[in-house]
Amino acid sequence: MRQKDNPRFARRPDPAELKARLSPLALKVTQEAATEPPFSHPGFPASARRFRCVCCGTELFTRADKFESGCGWPSFSAPAAEGAVAERTDLSHGMIRTEVVCSGCGAHLGHVFNDGPRPTGLRYCINGVALEGQED
Repeated sequence: MRQKDNPRFARRPDPAELKARLSPLALKVTQEAATEPPFSHPGFPASARRFRCVCCGTELFTRADKFESGCGWPSFSAPAAEGAVAERTDLSHGMIRTEVVCSGCGAHLGHVFNDGPRPTGLRYCINGVALEGQED
């Protein structure tokens, strides 16, 4: 069973509501584990300090942990808080990767890799359409 279908994700929005509210790409990324093209997301305003799940509003990342990795997607060195994201093994595309999903609703966000900056050494490579930037 996919994690997004697991009832432990208590904040999972109604699929019809998501279809009405999200762009087709955001819907495909968050609900079908698609990936937006690299360097296609317009970025976030400099005033954005928190990054929330576009589906349920769970706070996922902060500006303090955002960095430019050059990979083509927003990158963060750590989640906003312990438990903000959940991880699962992704065996798609002939690779073994760690998928990152929203802990609130199970929406697909991206993947985490072990090539990030200190002190965590992690790079949360996240689809920009899965996030909404918010000011404090």
